[in-house]
Amino acid sequence: MHLKPITPCLWFNGRAEEAVNLYQSLFPDSAIQFVSRYDENGAEFHREPAGSVMMIRFTLNGQPFSALNSTRAEFPFNESVSFQIECNTQEEIDHYWFGLIANGGSESMCGWLKDPFGVSWQVVPSMLGELMSNPEKAGRVSQAFMTMRRIIISDLVNA
Repeated sequence: MHLKPITPCLWFNGRAEEAVNLYQSLFPDSAIQFVSRYDENGAEFHREPAGSVMMIRFTLNGQPFSALNSTRAEFPFNESVSFQIECNTQEEIDHYWFGLIANGGSESMCGWLKDPFGVSWQVVPSMLGELMSNPEKAGRVSQAFMTMRRIIISDLVNA
């Protein structure tokens, strides 16, 4: 049996194209596979303007996603689903952190943030699991980690 990858579908409230453009600007190995648009029939049924974006199929770091677009989105994003970005360097953390909170995003705690579209992300160092599994350091690392918004790798390593 050939299994296709599981593809998250994100429902944006009229801002799918804007969101996908932001993500494409931040993540390497990213591409748009196709954009479908509402036609006259769809516009009548969905009450969206003909020619406006209906669905975008895209990849981020090679991971497939779909972005559904409707100005009548009834289900806002919340923190119960987030996307984790594991970073090897502070430069990578800063790139994603500041890129995703720009223009209306918001910081949370412990590497979590919301982008301007309400999607939750965790921007974390790839070494976090290793640091947290070290019995001699785990408590200090956890204590340092829990006070941070944007993760500072050197502070975790030196904890």
